[in-house]
Amino acid sequence: MSDEATTAERGVEEEERNTGAPTSDGRDEFVSATIDEVDERPELFANREISWVDFNDRVLQLAADESVPLLERVKFLAIYAGNLDEFFMVRVAGLHDQVDAGIDARGPDGLSAAEVLEAVTERTRDLTVRQARQFEQQVRPALAREGIEIIACEECSKADLEQLDRHFNEQILPVLTPLAVGPGRPFPYISSLSLSLGVWMRDPGTGGEVFSRVKVPKEVLPRFVDIGNGKFVPLESAMARHIDALFPGMEILHHDVFRVVRDADFTVSDDADDLLRAVEDELRRRRFGEVVRLEVGATIDPELRRRLVDWLGIEEEQAFDVEGLLDLTDLWQLYGLEGHADLRDPPWSPVIPRAFGPNGDQKADLFARIREHDLLVHHPYDSFSGSVERLIRQAVDDPDVLAIKLTVYRTSDDSALVPTLIEAAERGKQAVCLVELKARFDERRNIEWARALEEAGAHVVHGLPGLKTHAKALVIVRREGKGVRRYVHVGTGNYHAKTSRIYEDLGLFTCDPEITSDVAELFNSLTGYGRERQYKQVVVAPHDMREWLLERVEHAIAAQSEHGDARIVMKMNSLVDSKCIRALYRASRAGVRIDLNVRGICCLRPGLDGVSENIRVVSVVGRFLEHARIYAFHGAGEREYWIGSADLMPRNLDTRVELLTPVRSEALQSELEDTLERYLGDDCFAWELEPDGTWLRRRGGQRGAHAELMARAAERQAEAVAPASETAATAR
Repeated sequence: MSDEATTAERGVEEEERNTGAPTSDGRDEFVSATIDEVDERPELFANREISWVDFNDRVLQLAADESVPLLERVKFLAIYAGNLDEFFMVRVAGLHDQVDAGIDARGPDGLSAAEVLEAVTERTRDLTVRQARQFEQQVRPALAREGIEIIACEECSKADLEQLDRHFNEQILPVLTPLAVGPGRPFPYISSLSLSLGVWMRDPGTGGEVFSRVKVPKEVLPRFVDIGNGKFVPLESAMARHIDALFPGMEILHHDVFRVVRDADFTVSDDADDLLRAVEDELRRRRFGEVVRLEVGATIDPELRRRLVDWLGIEEEQAFDVEGLLDLTDLWQLYGLEGHADLRDPPWSPVIPRAFGPNGDQKADLFARIREHDLLVHHPYDSFSGSVERLIRQAVDDPDVLAIKLTVYRTSDDSALVPTLIEAAERGKQAVCLVELKARFDERRNIEWARALEEAGAHVVHGLPGLKTHAKALVIVRREGKGVRRYVHVGTGNYHAKTSRIYEDLGLFTCDPEITSDVAELFNSLTGYGRERQYKQVVVAPHDMREWLLERVEHAIAAQSEHGDARIVMKMNSLVDSKCIRALYRASRAGVRIDLNVRGICCLRPGLDGVSENIRVVSVVGRFLEHARIYAFHGAGEREYWIGSADLMPRNLDTRVELLTPVRSEALQSELEDTLERYLGDDCFAWELEPDGTWLRRRGGQRGAHAELMARAAERQAEAVAPASETAATAR
């Protein structure tokens, strides 16, 4: 037990040690051990990185699910590949750094960095084989049967080849640049995530053999060349067909494709005089990170493969042989083809919540609606543009609005929010934007937005030293009567128009004086200086969020002891923090029923006798990316619901600015409860975590949370339209 354990925690555990009696059936094996020792046992914790690989495995399983529409399976193959790239660029790269530095920093699971690296490498190697076979043996033939053929040049007809040759000469050849390796020509720099054609050839005149690399220019050209009639040729196959044109007079001995993934993580000193410039400099250095994975075609010549490993300075374990196509992230191109509606999920258009104006009334006074009662939106079922963007648009147009303040962690190029904030500044309103420059892989876009905002006269800040600002909050200050009133939106997801259509997130609109005052204070602490605030209603990390969670768990334990009715329900992306996990174990031993909906990483082990037999963990992976965080506590006849930006991970609780807000309205609490129960009851796209750490998919069911929530939103929209239709009929 850590030094930060509360007095209540120590008291409960001291009583258990004094009695020496088990608190639940099946705990006999722990009678001789103190509770401290039970909580510290490595087998009670899953490894973070291995658990993430399990999550990506669930994504890959959806690509193999024949009940999923075919192009959606293509999408999941692309998502799996992109996820794996980012995992290697950041997490696996970090493991290599630890091993190289000789750092033996073990987590609660007790595994060293070398042990974790070996485990994830072996596991991802197996998954890579599964992914390739799934695409080559199942998805690719199925696409061909539906009129979408991905074919090599050897499979093309004469007419196909004539079309391909014209395309190559006109559009592909002009952008190719062969780079030879030889005297005075060192092995070229290979950028991360780039696909290359490696060519080994002989000069007939001298007999000398040389290597050359030709980059597959998929950053500027489509990866799959459309030759008509639903046929597509991979760009590298078209290049290989014309390889003689690139090396005239040379004898081609071998050629194959390869791909490099590099370390993409970086650290920016918070002492930097110009944080924006420092981040830009680090982005340039990112291109030259160490290689962490090499992918090669399975048919590659062994000697060419060996030389690539040597030239790139990697270990043999970092090279992966891939059957068929490399870099399936490019399958997004096929997923984006027009038509083929029968190969996709039925289209879904987010609805405008009735509270934001029945029948899509764009003139509804949203400030008046929020004054009447708090509003809750659930994306992508509820429209982001029809709620969040509409409120900001109305604020910009309202002469009584004095200030608009917004946090930006990730946003899209097509988002209306930042341009609207720029317009607010140009109209003379106080526009404040906290832009997190260190949002991984969105740094460059955020730098561009920050500069545009500053040029328009907005106040732009970049957060606190040593912390990423991950909180999702909007504050609008409006003149009303003789004073001002604040309106606040607190969300679980980014202010990102594009992802709001595919990410599941929640947002609360309120003008509650205590909550709005707290959020305004948070903005002040982020933009200015001062001591830590004492917030009345909201919970802020790293100030007090972990302590808040531990306190709520202790309250549940007390409620279970006194009333026997305690329950904890949580929905999050990841559960990693060992102190939070230990607290949940204590609650389980006390008899508290705990239901966890964890999309990704889960380091807690449920169902262990005497430790976690009262804990159930479910992961829903499906059409939409589960992204909302909900924390619910029931007991002693009371219930609390909280939503916000934080997962239960050390990085969220210790090194990020996070925000949770209470949802007080009983009607909104009931809606959250209904949502949670739908996820926990999903038996179509849900996996349940077993005590041994395996994830078992629920099969043969009829309940899919995403389908049910879409149906619920559609029903509400129909109910909102019906009264207006009835009124019109009466008038006629």
